Amino acid sequence: MASIPIIPITLIRNNVPAARSSAMLARIGHAMRRHQRAIQALQWVVVVFYFSLLIYPVWLPLPAEEARIVDNLRLFAQFVFWGIWWPFVMLGTMLLGRVWCGVFCPEGALTELASRHGLGRPIPRWLRWNGWPFVAFVCTTVYGQLISVYEYPQAALLVLGGSTVAAVLVGLVYGRSSRVWCRYLCPASGVFGLLAKIAPLHFKVNPAHWQHDTRRSHAINCAPLIDIRHMKSASNCHACGRCSGEHGAVSLSLRSPVSEILASTPQEAKTGEAITLLLGVIGIATAAFTWSSSARFVQGKTTLADWLMAHDAWALLQDNAPWWLLTHYPNAHDVFSWLDGLCILAFILGGGGALGLAVGAGIWLAARVLRDPAMPWQKLALSLVPIAGIGVFLGLSMLTLGHLKAEGLPLAWVPGLRAALLTLAAGFSAYLAWRMCLTRVTKRTLMGFALALLPLGLIVRVWLLVLFAV
Repeated sequence: MASIPIIPITLIRNNVPAARSSAMLARIGHAMRRHQRAIQALQWVVVVFYFSLLIYPVWLPLPAEEARIVDNLRLFAQFVFWGIWWPFVMLGTMLLGRVWCGVFCPEGALTELASRHGLGRPIPRWLRWNGWPFVAFVCTTVYGQLISVYEYPQAALLVLGGSTVAAVLVGLVYGRSSRVWCRYLCPASGVFGLLAKIAPLHFKVNPAHWQHDTRRSHAINCAPLIDIRHMKSASNCHACGRCSGEHGAVSLSLRSPVSEILASTPQEAKTGEAITLLLGVIGIATAAFTWSSSARFVQGKTTLADWLMAHDAWALLQDNAPWWLLTHYPNAHDVFSWLDGLCILAFILGGGGALGLAVGAGIWLAARVLRDPAMPWQKLALSLVPIAGIGVFLGLSMLTLGHLKAEGLPLAWVPGLRAALLTLAAGFSAYLAWRMCLTRVTKRTLMGFALALLPLGLIVRVWLLVLFAV
């Protein structure tokens, strides 16, 4: 491997601790580049662990009532996937960027391996459509709820395993030693890309250093297909470290969590990202987390069931759907009728869509009032990334806490922590909106800021109702 040009770091007398911190982070990034084989070995350890917990529990019987996480593999796998993996991957992305994607993700490792030995065909235009991450996220979220992916290993194998098979197939056909699946089709890619925008840790590119460094360098295999020289955003960067030190211009660095969003131009604020945020992360995901505990859902389903029985319409009340279409586990006394499935679809798509549209309407109205060409609604919507990210973490952690409660662990600390996280995220989003709207203080900008706070207040109100019933 070619030697890595070390980035010169000037120690400023009055800011030595900050300079030392920057130098240490840069060295960590360079070490990641030097030790790519160790990272690949770690990825394969994760792959083996992933498939072990995904496949083996399918053949095990239902756990007994007295079973514990520590002595039952089905419960352990369920807790690892949905109680630890997903919530803390989301939280980690908000703090560290997409390190999960570049260092740990089994799908990323497998699709890149397949691409290395596949057909290497060029990526077609239809596959590069920027709406695929949103469509994939909504489809997997809704389908996972219909088949109870959080509770049963068969459902987890179908959803997670199906995604992995699709990633390998895409790798076998398109690209060469790349992660086409991760860049364009992964159901979580859109969410990760949004959350990485506020990560304080990122790989920073200095275009001036790159331009003035005339030393020849070997080609970099950027698996997510990024033009590294012009990379400004952490959204697509997998933080794998392969480009660290390149031309003395790339380094692992700290930044302000608000810097990327505030510095983005109107052209860089994509409509697809805004729709994924508003309709997907804020709308659909929130509804998916809350339908099972919603009194309105139960009331609406009961009313429909009574009406169907009164009219001798029994077809929708049948519970004969296969498990891969609707939850069907008679031994666990957990069976969905066709009416259950339709009501879940209506609640998640209808209720989640309505929430996302309401939030989006508030953002659009605020942008209209501002009348600032530098602040389109797509960019203003990004002020909601912090509250959306914490909402996803709180929703997923409900599963974590359910497992811990079943284990008999004390959870008196949970309400305080939830309140703190919600307050911190809401304050972060409000600060972003303030910085975006009040570039200069006028009646118009003050009104725009006030309107931008309304959708934020609506999101907070929803989570207060979900978490605290207030």
